[in-house]
Amino acid sequence: MSHIRVMLDYFHPWPNSAGFFVARDRGWYREAGLEVELSVQDPGRGDTLEYLARRQADFGIFPPNRLLVRRAQGQPLIAVSAVNHRALEAIQTVTGRGIERPRDLAGRRLAYNPTPRGRALVRHLVAADGGDPDAVVTVDAGYRELTVDDLESGEADATFGVYWSWDALRGGLPEERRLTWPVDEIGAPRYHSYLLGTHEETVRAIPTPYAASSPRPRAGSPRRPPTSPPRWHSWNASSPTSRAPS
Repeated sequence: MSHIRVMLDYFHPWPNSAGFFVARDRGWYREAGLEVELSVQDPGRGDTLEYLARRQADFGIFPPNRLLVRRAQGQPLIAVSAVNHRALEAIQTVTGRGIERPRDLAGRRLAYNPTPRGRALVRHLVAADGGDPDAVVTVDAGYRELTVDDLESGEADATFGVYWSWDALRGGLPEERRLTWPVDEIGAPRYHSYLLGTHEETVRAIPTPYAASSPRPRAGSPRRPPTSPPRWHSWNASSPTSRAPS
């Protein structure tokens, strides 16, 4: 049985990694002749990609932007599969702030981690909806993830970068007071939030066992139909609690 070490994408298991644990508990790795070790990174030694670069993990999960940076530096790291088949990031706000669509962020305080990627995506989303990206007031939240309760208390008017599948569910504010817009429904280029990847040497050295054990759809596996780009002109913006249609 082949031993494989998979480095997860966060400091501790979270819902995004659930499928790997389900597969282990149901014996699917064993059926494929694999002994899979699920591990987490030590941030003092680097992120998942750093472990892959040092050949201290066989496979790992990471966001695509970090892979692109390392590829640009000439590192032989690659993605072999998508973990998320759409973007998880979202813009979130609360009712009563006068924000009913991305262009309304102009003149409002938007809390997020203002990395070059973050700034570029915010500017794109606001400009694509006809707004002035230069008028968005940036609140540097660093790595802190503000909840709707933080917005309600006045720390900012909206947030960018929360995950609609997870962070958007936190907080005690009633659902009817929350406005959550996944970025791929409001004009962002489509991308996978997390990828499964490895070192090029791993693929070259032993490609067949891994290829043969690639997950296959099982009976009852949920499938999400592809969504269409947003059409703001057809969205009933008079309803501030409505999400943009896919």
